[in-house]
Amino acid sequence: MSDVTTTPPPTRAAPAPDITSDSGVSSDNEGTFRIGRGSGLALGVAMVWFSLLVMIPLIAVVVTGTEGGWSAFWRAIRNEQTFAAIRLTVGSALIVTLVNVVMGTLIAWVLVRDDFVGKRVLDTLIDIPFALPTIVAGLVLLSLYGPQTPIGIDIANTRKAVLLAFLFVTLPFVVRAVQPVLEQLDREAEQAAASLGASNFTIFRRITLPALTPAIAAGAALSFARGVSEYGSLVLLSGNRPLRTEVTSVRILASIENDNRVGAAAVATVLLAISFVVIVTIDILQRRVARRG
Repeated sequence: MSDVTTTPPPTRAAPAPDITSDSGVSSDNEGTFRIGRGSGLALGVAMVWFSLLVMIPLIAVVVTGTEGGWSAFWRAIRNEQTFAAIRLTVGSALIVTLVNVVMGTLIAWVLVRDDFVGKRVLDTLIDIPFALPTIVAGLVLLSLYGPQTPIGIDIANTRKAVLLAFLFVTLPFVVRAVQPVLEQLDREAEQAAASLGASNFTIFRRITLPALTPAIAAGAALSFARGVSEYGSLVLLSGNRPLRTEVTSVRILASIENDNRVGAAAVATVLLAISFVVIVTIDILQRRVARRG
């Protein structure tokens, strides 16, 4: 009689317990994450709020701008006066953004790394463009650089006035974005590189700049967006001369006053598209710089 060997039935593994964090996001051993009820509710409220404040108004502007069809849209954009305003606004905003990237980073560096008399006063004055109403900023600039200038520099009603107004209102963005990052930056890596014979420029390019690049990019994006949308500081200083010093914000207001909502929305749509492209480009560049650093 042959022996009969019996094989015990396979045991079933107990299901892995879910691991739920305090934030309401749960995960199992397979790496699958599920949003809990609390987080799901918070996400839903955030998306509704974002849609009401941002997405729905932006979509409404685009829809209004294309109400008459794409032919009417491009006809409004190709209008000589409108195109000149777009070119002046976007070009000036780009120039000012580049200037702010350099000067804003330099000012932040001085405020963090250097000690000098009046440092706290300068640190406070940086925020004045944030605190001043833009129309007051325009009046201040007109008093200093207008026909009644006390310093002999009259640039009122010229394109230089547009650049000056943009520079004034966008000054704090890069400074305030870079300054806290620079304050928290660990200087041990810089000191180690210096002890190995690296030059100051090499240390800045290979160690400091990659750490500051995300903050610089964020400040640059905010600077460009503020420049493109600026109105108050320009309305007095630039003179709003068609084909010369008229910016898009003034052009949009003029279109609305003339009951041309489609034309105003078309200009706003173009500015929205340009701003999106610029912000995405800045983000790509800062990622590449940070990665190569």
